[in-house]
Amino acid sequence: MNRAAGILLPIASLPSNYGIGCFSQSAYDFVDWLKEAGQTYWQILPLGPTSYGDSPYQSFSTYAGNPYFISLEALTEEGVLTKEECDQVDFGSEADDIDYEKLYKNRYPLLRKAYERSDISKNTDYLHFVDENRWWLSDYALFMAVKERFEGKPWTEWAEDIRLRWGNAMDYYRRELYFDIEFQQYLQFKFFSQWNELREYANGKGIRIVGDIPIYVAMDSADTWAHPELFQLDGNNVPTAVAGCPPDGFSEDGQLWGNPLYRWEYHRLTGYDWWITRMWYSFQMYDVVRIDHFRGFDEYYSIPYGEKTAVNGHWEKGPGIDLFRCMERRLGKHEVIAEDLGYMTDSVRRLVSDSGFPGMKVLEFAFDSRDSGSASDYFPHNYTENSVAYTGTHDNETIVGWYRNILPEERRMVRDYLCDQHTPEKELYKSLIALVMRSVAKACIIPIQDYLGYDNVSRTNKPSTLGINWRWRLKEKELGDKLQKEVLAVTKRYGRMNWQ
Repeated sequence: MNRAAGILLPIASLPSNYGIGCFSQSAYDFVDWLKEAGQTYWQILPLGPTSYGDSPYQSFSTYAGNPYFISLEALTEEGVLTKEECDQVDFGSEADDIDYEKLYKNRYPLLRKAYERSDISKNTDYLHFVDENRWWLSDYALFMAVKERFEGKPWTEWAEDIRLRWGNAMDYYRRELYFDIEFQQYLQFKFFSQWNELREYANGKGIRIVGDIPIYVAMDSADTWAHPELFQLDGNNVPTAVAGCPPDGFSEDGQLWGNPLYRWEYHRLTGYDWWITRMWYSFQMYDVVRIDHFRGFDEYYSIPYGEKTAVNGHWEKGPGIDLFRCMERRLGKHEVIAEDLGYMTDSVRRLVSDSGFPGMKVLEFAFDSRDSGSASDYFPHNYTENSVAYTGTHDNETIVGWYRNILPEERRMVRDYLCDQHTPEKELYKSLIALVMRSVAKACIIPIQDYLGYDNVSRTNKPSTLGINWRWRLKEKELGDKLQKEVLAVTKRYGRMNWQ
């Protein structure tokens, strides 16, 4: 990474006509906006199909794309849908909100109609896509088709024969659900055709995509169903332990994520084939890959299956640097960002250092009056060049909301650090962005809500809550020329311009 800047904006949060951001003209317009604002990076969130809770970090597949992101406008141009059909569907009434319930109920019937009109089985590009991706697509398409047959239930609640993938059951459902399976393959073909076109356009403008992959897969996913040997499951494919985070100052019960844990000894014996394939695939999709919860490769928190909280969990050793040395030998060097936030130990710091990947620095974490340490890793004067700096991430409050909610003594810490007692609070977010932008960190990525000066009404995610997250999106014309010039100015001022 050279000294550069970027913006964090999920695909889902783009403006759109049909309920959720997607690969429509708005995505291309945003790329143009980024280019004119001097930016180099567009950081997004995971692109997988989302499950219960709508979190992009809980996906039905490691490899598949989210059908919600397929542009309906592109399908109307193709002639498999009409504008009238799309306009008549209720996707929700709020332009700045995503109504996932209405999306689920109303978008799939439209996509099914497009599939049925497509005559896709005669499309040579589609046939090539299916053949090239059969190694993951076959299991995923069958998984989704069977899930629909079982009324959306998790695979752990399916009939035993297909839950355990008995041969006769697999053959039966492949025959019985032939067109449902083809529909799922069609959705993936359309997703990746549109995504590759958007990424190619972005790269042509000098914009690099920072993708994001969760360290864990969801229990209710094609990955876990098709490859139980990779995970800590018993003979009936029931987890023996699940993932989470221990109790801390923010949560006395910790966080119980519920993802299956990896059987790392098995992965080691296979030369980490599954992980190396996953990373190879990610490098095909993105220019830079951010790995969420990187500390889990050093040590991971193991919670006995069936526990209601994370209190009774314990730490286990992960694969460590061995995985990443294996990866580099087989894939060569690629750009990775290690999400090394949270409780840091010396061994985690050593793993990040040994990997050579830049870690993350989040300004909001610096001004914690409960931190008894003499200096924080998150103060900008302590940043290292090999790091990526943020005001906050998708899991944090907006910088405006954060400043309003911290303790009075912490607000004094902020003012003292800035040597600024006079800037009106409503303008202070600009000073905080500038503070991060002038740091030594090679890359600086700012959530778009922070550039807009928005409060927590526009927050993307509040961990450990359900129903209120992943819903915010931009409205048309919220970016505009004025903001673009402000972003350009601060980017140029601190030597982070994209001159391509």
